[in-house]
Amino acid sequence: MNKGNSMTDLTTMMMSEAMVSQQTSSCGLAPPNMSRREFIKGVIASGAVASAGVFMLAGCSDNSGVGNTAESSATPAPGSFERMITLNINGRDRVVDVLPNETLAMTLRYKLGLTGTKLGCDRGECGACTVNIDDVQQYSCSTLTHTVRGRAINTVEGLQGANGELHTIQQAFIDELGPQCGFCTPGQIMSTVSLLKSNPDPTREEARVALSGNLCRCGAYDHYLNSVMRAAGEA
Repeated sequence: MNKGNSMTDLTTMMMSEAMVSQQTSSCGLAPPNMSRREFIKGVIASGAVASAGVFMLAGCSDNSGVGNTAESSATPAPGSFERMITLNINGRDRVVDVLPNETLAMTLRYKLGLTGTKLGCDRGECGACTVNIDDVQQYSCSTLTHTVRGRAINTVEGLQGANGELHTIQQAFIDELGPQCGFCTPGQIMSTVSLLKSNPDPTREEARVALSGNLCRCGAYDHYLNSVMRAAGEA
């Protein structure tokens, strides 16, 4: 490349940058002390912020527009997620604010204060979080709360009588010395409730299978099986 041409190109480029910088400052687009590089960085950053804002608001319902009907106002826009939902917990309807990826165990414990449901492994293995959904035992730590709307959810708190008296199954667990540390006991009880609902007179082996999804770190499995058989006999 010709040396003279290179010098000419370099000079032209520098003059162009100076002119752009001067025009930018004179138009009020950037402060006089801001360099062209800083100005471009600022434009890029502001564009990113604006794009993020549009993304965050894209799924929100617009209920402030003129002419919206009551039906359209109550319907979330496409891409949005309804957070205020109603759950039937222990025979009562409870309104709760639920995140899209929130598990039922988290909702019960930290939103509704039902701490009888325990969190152990938090990955559907130990059974400490067992609750009954439509009379079927389920791991609440691996059940998304939004999937159980309109279904009957029962926790260990819902077993007590109107005056606080223990359920027959709870009393049988105490009489047979089922609980040791007690951490897994609520889950064991809820599995027993589900079993006796579907099979009021189980064999010991059937009880063993029904409670096989509930781990006991204390190893009190025989005590729990004795509790189930006692509860079945007293039911």
